[in-house]
Amino acid sequence: MLGVLEQQDVLVRMHAELQRALKKKPEERRWVMVIDLRKCVGCHACTIACVAENKLPPGVVYRPVLDEEFGSYPNVTRRFIPRPCMQCDEPPCVPVCPVNATYKNNEGVTVVDYDQCIGCRYCVTACPYGARTFDFGLTYTDNTPDNFPFLFGQANADDYERHANYEYGENRQREGEKSPIGNVRKCHFCLHRLAEGMLPACTTTCIGRATLFGDANDPDSLVAEMIASPNVMRLKEELGTEPRVYYLV
Repeated sequence: MLGVLEQQDVLVRMHAELQRALKKKPEERRWVMVIDLRKCVGCHACTIACVAENKLPPGVVYRPVLDEEFGSYPNVTRRFIPRPCMQCDEPPCVPVCPVNATYKNNEGVTVVDYDQCIGCRYCVTACPYGARTFDFGLTYTDNTPDNFPFLFGQANADDYERHANYEYGENRQREGEKSPIGNVRKCHFCLHRLAEGMLPACTTTCIGRATLFGDANDPDSLVAEMIASPNVMRLKEELGTEPRVYYLV
């Protein structure tokens, strides 16, 4: 029992591996995510962490958790499938963009240039994983009084929702017609956190340590070890998208 308690938390290991990866040139890294479906309990902590980290408005969710019931009575069970952006090596969303607003950066992560995006939503249709959503400018406090007290009168709830977020390392005030309002939005592996040496918010929040993240080009990394497992799979591999999100089943 003592030996089990002394085992290193995988978050500690992944954090050390992240520091090692950040010393490489960006193009030498291969960020991947591994989700262990045997450990996911459907708590949605990753979803909430992502919403809080990126200040996502109503209708914009980067990491939903799909709930699937399978089997036949009385042998019925459920499984939960977190579904972030697959960060495909051959992303169908990129070539359909008429203004090159969505592209793969030098780390191989598919990103969206909010200043370039015209909101046509071709990429939303092209994504076979349903991993893109559109920011219509809604807030959770729509139709509430302007002077609705929040935090003991220090600010309005609506003020909090419009505080700047730091996606892609930029300080963006979400108000009026400013981006990302009117833009397509998606998971970006928390690039702003990676740049500061922190793991993605969903990874650090997962209560069952079901979400793993790291550099697959590091042969000693945890994710490289996991994706070599015989029970690993990727969604819709037959489409040739080459997803960077792997599942352990």
